[in-house]
Amino acid sequence: MSNQDLPAQMHVIEIRKDAEKPYLALGTADIPEIGPEDVLVRIRAAGVNRPDLMQVAGMYPPPPGASETPGLELAGEIVKLGADVKDWKIGDPVCALVTGGAYADFASVPAAQCLPIPKGLSMVEAASLPETYFTVWHNVFDKAQLKAGETFLVHGGTSGIGTTAIQLAKAFGARVIATAGTDEKCQACLDLGADVAINYKTQDFVEEVKTATDGKGANVILDMVAGDYVSRNFKAAAFEARILIIAFLRGPKAETNFTPLLLKRLTLMGSTLRAQPVANKGAIADALRQQVWPLIEDQKIRPVIYKTLSLGDAAKAHDILKGGAHIGKVILEVA
Repeated sequence: MSNQDLPAQMHVIEIRKDAEKPYLALGTADIPEIGPEDVLVRIRAAGVNRPDLMQVAGMYPPPPGASETPGLELAGEIVKLGADVKDWKIGDPVCALVTGGAYADFASVPAAQCLPIPKGLSMVEAASLPETYFTVWHNVFDKAQLKAGETFLVHGGTSGIGTTAIQLAKAFGARVIATAGTDEKCQACLDLGADVAINYKTQDFVEEVKTATDGKGANVILDMVAGDYVSRNFKAAAFEARILIIAFLRGPKAETNFTPLLLKRLTLMGSTLRAQPVANKGAIADALRQQVWPLIEDQKIRPVIYKTLSLGDAAKAHDILKGGAHIGKVILEVA
């Protein structure tokens, strides 16, 4: 597609308000401009993530200068190159992490945040990768330095983050424990490679983790729940464990006893990716390309897709995530 073939406008999902209640609707917008280190991607599919729901609710505004359109990950073809882009060419199929703008026909993407689509994957499958793989790699492997032989506990094992974390931790030699809310979801965790799956509605995950580890606890804990899970994570953690909080499904506030943090010499960390510099995200992209993409191409790990909907059904996609019955990712297909 040459510059002359590009339309002036594109379809885009807008966040609108009716009687102060936000909702999603299909609209139009100008094709985004790109900078010298960016590429313009014709989007074929976009992943749906909980931060998108938070943005619609007004709880997670985009960083300054980012698109107001929701959507943090996409797959498609490059149709335009910035003046300084050397590593990509027009027509290259890519998937990418973005700070917003993926619920649309086109998006401006920093070239450093693009990754080739792994061999054998469709656009829909590729669109499910960036947000979760960037997040899990950055937190579990960069920050927490999970090592082979350690025990890894992930909450929300059947979420997009959870299904990714289980497979990556297992692929790199960790023993994996996952929590989920139904027996069906627990079985899905086991099918993905988890060594132990705990139904948090019928079992006490603290006691189950202790039993599974002969009382030692988990070395790394990835938590997207927070709230009362903060103090329970302290109890489930091993000495010198690393605990990462990346979301607040049970709220951002907690009352806890910090004594275990000191006595166990625990490390409590938190992070978000969206506002981080392009250079940081580019470094994560490089690590994924070298260490994880070969595992996907060898079918040692795989994307888990729950449902695919059209771009115009973005509101329905959000309702699926709100309902919580999904196992894996929800994807919007862009015509």
